[in-house]
Amino acid sequence: MDERIDILDEDGNPTGQSYLKSEAHAKGLFHPTIHVWFYTTAGEILFQQRASNKDTFPSLWDVSVAGHIGAGEEITKAAVREVEEEIGLTISEVDLKPVGVFKSVQKHAENFIDAEFHHTFLCELKVSISSLVKQESEVENLRLLPLDEFEAKVDNNNLEGFVPNESSYYTKVISEIKKRLLY
Repeated sequence: MDERIDILDEDGNPTGQSYLKSEAHAKGLFHPTIHVWFYTTAGEILFQQRASNKDTFPSLWDVSVAGHIGAGEEITKAAVREVEEEIGLTISEVDLKPVGVFKSVQKHAENFIDAEFHHTFLCELKVSISSLVKQESEVENLRLLPLDEFEAKVDNNNLEGFVPNESSYYTKVISEIKKRLLY
């Protein structure tokens, strides 16, 4: 969907402008997104496999839930909305535990640059993965991966099949989950 999104400067500050998402991507304009990482108390991380028809990173494994923040939309409300849309799970804003904001620039083509600030959260997954409902246009599959196994992949730079994020980003997420699991 080509929604309107707010535009940020290179430091992540609002510019007061909004554009259609397609325009922001074509011009490489910074904009805010949300990332929600679900984890279980058994030490697993929920990953989504991006739909095969996605413009960016089709069929690769990615953060549990990710999405754009609509123009004028509050960050945590956008996160709650995206969780409901992508995996059919109802959560509340208090369930979201902030991890940080991460700058990311991915150049997919000359006229398609994803320049984003990922507002990143953790959320405990308290239901069975089988009860989640995938948004078919966005999510191909869901899986739980043991935290230790994912950490080994990050440490060994063996992330084939995963969306290419900075290893420092993945390391921060892993560290924050470990704090909640009292590793």
